[in-house]
Amino acid sequence: MNDFTKDFAQALFNPDKINDLLRKELQQAVNNLLEAELTAFLGYDPYARNGWNTGNSRNGAYFRKVDTQFGPIEVQVPRDRNGQFHQHTLPDYKQHSDILESMIIKLYSKGVTTREIADLSEKMYGSHYSPAQVSNISKQMIPKVEAYHKRKLSDKFFCVYLDATYLPLRRETFEREAVYIAIGIKPNGHKEVIDYCIAPSENIEVWTEMLQNMRFRGLMEIESDLLVFYNYPKQIRASIYSTSMIKSFNNVIKRKAKPKAEFPTEQSLDAFIGIQAMSYNDRYFNRIHKGFGQVQDTLESYFD
Repeated sequence: MNDFTKDFAQALFNPDKINDLLRKELQQAVNNLLEAELTAFLGYDPYARNGWNTGNSRNGAYFRKVDTQFGPIEVQVPRDRNGQFHQHTLPDYKQHSDILESMIIKLYSKGVTTREIADLSEKMYGSHYSPAQVSNISKQMIPKVEAYHKRKLSDKFFCVYLDATYLPLRRETFEREAVYIAIGIKPNGHKEVIDYCIAPSENIEVWTEMLQNMRFRGLMEIESDLLVFYNYPKQIRASIYSTSMIKSFNNVIKRKAKPKAEFPTEQSLDAFIGIQAMSYNDRYFNRIHKGFGQVQDTLESYFD
């Protein structure tokens, strides 16, 4: 009779003791299975000589609580140094993963670095993500950013502000590259980051190409005279003659980008700015710019 059989026999007439015994046995079994999974993945046992210089190794574990019919168990999910191991013993909690990945994307958009996000997710949720995995999760935004660049634009903007700011981007060498940004106000007073693009420096050719692309996507009518706002209703003059609106957006981008030091690729910089632009548009979707609500009908008539 082994130890488990003896313990089970002693607990046979006490349901609480049986549950506790089965919970402990299940916890040990799950931890053994997880360790066996990692061993099979790496191809060598712990401390085995044939595991030396293989390019990957064990890297501790993180703890996770799992609810079972016998009560909660605490398991140690082993990790590999390259962050490539994915266990299959425990069920995949998709909802938990979705919430965590949404949190990762949100933190990334706030300027938190991938390494800081990886550390934070483990401390808060007990889920280990390597900086590379965090980066891959943030790439989920790339299709949305691409759709943002291709979306059909409103055909009327009452005024459009153009400005460029500089952010660090690593190509062959480390450089600060120009981010061209266009923000507009529609006749109904709604503000929108119309589009942006990235180029090594600011020049008229890039601005021309960007404006032509905006026209191709539907934006047909803008007031072209820089001093034309003197002809507009006095209710909106004070709120449109200043460039503080686009300057404020640029400052938000630079502040959130500062912790990152530099962006490793143009795609990563594009995704980061795209997240900021879409967030701005969502935030101001139903907000009316100062003074526009009082004269909306008059402003619409400028496009008749």
